[in-house]
Amino acid sequence: MLTTFLTEEALLQKSPQELTALLYEACLTNLEDAMEYMEKKDFIKVNEKLQKASDIIHRIGAGLNYEAGIVADQLEQVYNYIANQLVIANFTKDRAKIAEIVNILTTIMTSWNEAMKTNRDRMPNRVKQKIKVYDSYSIYE
Repeated sequence: MLTTFLTEEALLQKSPQELTALLYEACLTNLEDAMEYMEKKDFIKVNEKLQKASDIIHRIGAGLNYEAGIVADQLEQVYNYIANQLVIANFTKDRAKIAEIVNILTTIMTSWNEAMKTNRDRMPNRVKQKIKVYDSYSIYE
């Protein structure tokens, strides 16, 4: 598992779209960790990880731009569904529900990252260079 740590300055330089991508990644990491802890029957850790995932989903949902139209409304419904399933999965310790959430979130994250990549390809070179400089502040472990 690749963990990314960002300096505060680099984090502040991220666009809202990039921050959303980081939140998706963090949520998936917590869900995957929860499934690993479930196999070890460490239900306290499972609870912690699922609560973190739930918090992230709520934060992503709170950042929806409803001026974007029907897509925002549909994403809100998906996020609400995920949040409800997280509560059920945490209460029942149902690995299949967590896997379903991972599936849904992976699809959304993949689409989100592809859209960001497409938009980034349209950026002027000077903007791309600035992004590379800020991304260089990332530390990988």
